[in-house]
Amino acid sequence: MKSTHWKCNLRLSGDVLRIVAELGRWRMVLVAVTVLTIAGPIHAQMRGTDKSSQMPSPVMDNEVFAHVLFSEFEGRSNGAGNQFRWDGEGWIGTDWNRLWVKSEGFADSAGMSDGDHEVLYDRPIPHTRYFDAQAGIRADLDSDPSRVWGAIGMEGLAPYSFELAPTFYFRNDGHLAGRIDADYDIYLSQRLILQPQAEVNFYSKDDPARQIGSGFSDLDAGLRLRYTISRKFSPYIGYTYAGKYGGSADYTRAAGERTATPSFVFGVRIWR
Repeated sequence: MKSTHWKCNLRLSGDVLRIVAELGRWRMVLVAVTVLTIAGPIHAQMRGTDKSSQMPSPVMDNEVFAHVLFSEFEGRSNGAGNQFRWDGEGWIGTDWNRLWVKSEGFADSAGMSDGDHEVLYDRPIPHTRYFDAQAGIRADLDSDPSRVWGAIGMEGLAPYSFELAPTFYFRNDGHLAGRIDADYDIYLSQRLILQPQAEVNFYSKDDPARQIGSGFSDLDAGLRLRYTISRKFSPYIGYTYAGKYGGSADYTRAAGERTATPSFVFGVRIWR
């Protein structure tokens, strides 16, 4: 009887051990499934909130852009005669380094006058928000004797949204010159814009060959009303006044020309 009893106990002990082992395996499987079930959503949430995946693309500071603008492309009529006037500029480069080309002047039946063409290197001025420094060369190329100047200036948006471009020029024999060009857009509506504009020039010495006197030399000012058909094309009409002063007025009178020229203007403003 004792041997039979021991045999039964041994069989029961073996069955219990097998049951315990089986439960242990199922418990491991259950734990693994639970971990995977919990870890999956957590991992997905972590990926969804990963800051690196939400960071914007790096700013392309070295991307090259280009821009061309003719702010004045117009005919002028004053009854006694007609003139064509252009004033344009363009640049190519990055946000930090740009090459500017500027050109302006007059043309009529007698030829070209006040031809001013500039090539400038442009770079933002540190610690200023809206102005760039510019340096390069200016060439006076028209029907009169040519002149070449060095140029240093700045261009940008002054307080109250005035576009301002003061420039200093220098050349051989101590000739110095200065120019201030300014304009302002008054929005009468989203498409109708009134723009006052003025440009003044100063010279340190006479240049008789180009009818330029020292001091305050000349003024070109206007008031233009333009209608924006598209962002790149705006026809306009307006009124301008061109005047010579000081020694420049003396040279102009000696040549038999008028020192003050008011004109009605019509033209287009083009940019791309």
